[in-house]
Amino acid sequence: MLKKCIFEINTTKTMNGTLNKVMLIGHLGDDVKMHYFDGGNCIGRFQLATNEVYINKTTNEKITSTEWHNLVVRNKAAEICEKYLSKGDKIYIEGRIKSRQWQAEDGTTKYTTEIQVTEFTFLTTKKEVANHKQNHESESAKNANFEASNEGLPINDLPF
Repeated sequence: MLKKCIFEINTTKTMNGTLNKVMLIGHLGDDVKMHYFDGGNCIGRFQLATNEVYINKTTNEKITSTEWHNLVVRNKAAEICEKYLSKGDKIYIEGRIKSRQWQAEDGTTKYTTEIQVTEFTFLTTKKEVANHKQNHESESAKNANFEASNEGLPINDLPF
């Protein structure tokens, strides 16, 4: 079952001929880290891994290259991500690239590039997979109990 959560943030449309849009499908590198602010606002941060697989033509070796993306979700979207997502889960996101800088405690200037998430869809969550596995196991147990109580009759033998 796919769960889709759409959050439109700052949807101002401009006709200046530029576009800053990112679409990614990947796996969480860690759980969502939440930061809360005065006034009730919050942000969630997590890394997303995307993989590119190709064959090295000279060695015929399969190469996997992983790119890590720093994602930021805000307020209600952050709370939903924190509640349902954990390390390893697969997610589709849309957002925009945002670069920022700040002064570190040692006085150096630090830079980072982040994806400000505006929409997301959970593709697989460990909680969902665990529930599905648990439901499948209970269905198997129910079927096993049913089959054990057929009192030795052949399965194809209909009583009518």
